[in-house]
Amino acid sequence: MNCTLCESKLTQKKDEYYYDCGTCRALVKDKKYYLSAEAEKAEYELHNNDVNDVRYQNFTMPITSYVIKHFSPQHKGLDFGSGTGPVISSMLSKRNYDIVQYDPFFAPDKKVLDYKYDYIVSCEVFEHFHHPKMEIDRLRSMLNKNGSLLIMTSLYNDQIDFDKWNYRNDDTHVFIYRKETIEYIAAEQQLEIDVMTNRFIALRTLPTLT
Repeated sequence: MNCTLCESKLTQKKDEYYYDCGTCRALVKDKKYYLSAEAEKAEYELHNNDVNDVRYQNFTMPITSYVIKHFSPQHKGLDFGSGTGPVISSMLSKRNYDIVQYDPFFAPDKKVLDYKYDYIVSCEVFEHFHHPKMEIDRLRSMLNKNGSLLIMTSLYNDQIDFDKWNYRNDDTHVFIYRKETIEYIAAEQQLEIDVMTNRFIALRTLPTLT
């Protein structure tokens, strides 16, 4: 099996389910353990993502705060993988921000993918990508000049007990990122890392590029 991001040959196993990529440093689930689209959707439908839940709003605050700080309501945004409860879109729309949703299961209008955006937000989505290279290439192509790609996903480090980690034990997760994986993506996509914590990443287009 090849890495679904950098396409390197995967030879080292982290455990029974995951490979450890020596090139981009991602943890890549063996494809034989991927859920079907039907089973994956059924899992998402169990999520209780209420846009009015203050805890959920607080959880997504790194993204909404970044958008409010760096963009105005006149900028155009995309909530990619908005899910059953698009809380980021809801919170920004209440501030008159222009943001649309796309989700392959719950907001599947692909027409929104034909436009360019000043910012793209993706909360708890990147770890579900069966084809991360394709998805990230697409998102990068949809960013305007001076645009930002804002990601929430938990990054793995060696201090985490992988066997017991909730990210590893979620059946819908297939691709787990390290800090080095984000650095690899930034270099490949010619993006600048503006923020990187253990669960929030802000990538910006370089000033001379579109």
